[in-house]
Amino acid sequence: MIPRLKFSLKILTCGFTAVSVHAAGTFFGDPPDAHHPWVVHDMNRPQPPIVTPSAVYGGAPSDATLLFDGTAASLAKWKYEKADDERRADWFVEDGSLVCAPGAGNLLSREVFGDCQLHIEWMAPEHSGKSSQARSNSGVFLMEMVEVQILDNFKNPTYADGTAGAVYGVMPPAANALRPAGEWQSYDIIYRRPIVREGVVLDPGSLTVLCNGVVVQDSTPLEGGGGFRERQALNRVFPEQGSLKLQDHGDLVHFRNIWFRPLRPRALDGGFDGRLSEEATRAKRAAIAEDLRRDAAAMNGLQKAFHLYESLVYAQSAAARGEADAIAKTFVDAWLLAEPGDLEQQKHRVLHLEKALKYMKAHEILPSEHFALPLVESIVKVQGWSDEPH
Repeated sequence: MIPRLKFSLKILTCGFTAVSVHAAGTFFGDPPDAHHPWVVHDMNRPQPPIVTPSAVYGGAPSDATLLFDGTAASLAKWKYEKADDERRADWFVEDGSLVCAPGAGNLLSREVFGDCQLHIEWMAPEHSGKSSQARSNSGVFLMEMVEVQILDNFKNPTYADGTAGAVYGVMPPAANALRPAGEWQSYDIIYRRPIVREGVVLDPGSLTVLCNGVVVQDSTPLEGGGGFRERQALNRVFPEQGSLKLQDHGDLVHFRNIWFRPLRPRALDGGFDGRLSEEATRAKRAAIAEDLRRDAAAMNGLQKAFHLYESLVYAQSAAARGEADAIAKTFVDAWLLAEPGDLEQQKHRVLHLEKALKYMKAHEILPSEHFALPLVESIVKVQGWSDEPH
């Protein structure tokens, strides 16, 4: 009997070198719930994409789209809002900067985008004899609808919600962090468009703005987007994508180093991070479970059982549970009859199966009377492994 059992353990061990890192991480944190498809600390959750930052502060990272890089060729990435016969001048490139010539009209990016991280640098030329809104007035319009004000407000007060860094007509900047005229200013903008469906505001949208590295807007609600002397309706509909607009307000303004990165989608836009709707959560949990079961089909032994059990954490399946139970029973039966020395070689597998079964019982993924757990616990107790971490 003993030699045959040794042979059985050898066969069961064959092809199983280590527990999947996915399975090892699944039976650990709180399980998915009605609004979260992932286990807390879930190794099945997609890894963040690799983005290489620029070696220069303010430079474009590897996944950014450049809208203006200082070359005349960059002008091809822009179009005029006004027709040719309506313009009195053209925007032009000078010393690596994009210059707004008064009378040229607004400039629109040909690239359209939605939620984004936007970087843009601007400079107000030195001037005298002007004040308030007349000193290098311009604006950065996200989707052509929401303006972050550009204005030389260095020692130049004006109405607060029209100051540089304001969400124009909506919210003044939290601070005036401008440098003097003739020096370059930088805006780093995080934009989330409002989401309105069937007249219902599901997300009011927001803007976060850093001016020269200083936070001047902190997730400021857009309130439908502002405007000159008027408020907008909260349920104003925004497109999913739109152009970036640089304003010609009749003043000379220089721009450089303009780029954007799309932000990961919110749950309302089909993203799977954060709190989801119950319908989206069910769909995502089912997809994760299906992926695990498909992977399990190419596996053998306990590795296959762990993947099948793991799939039950996301979505129940009588077939998957039955197959996993059958595999587990084969191993448990062999462990119960094995010599202590032979069983020592199976220690890692025994402890990991115990951990997985305890987790699934505690979270009611398996029934409390599941056959395997008391048997595995008895093996652990007899072997004196109860107090060992696993």
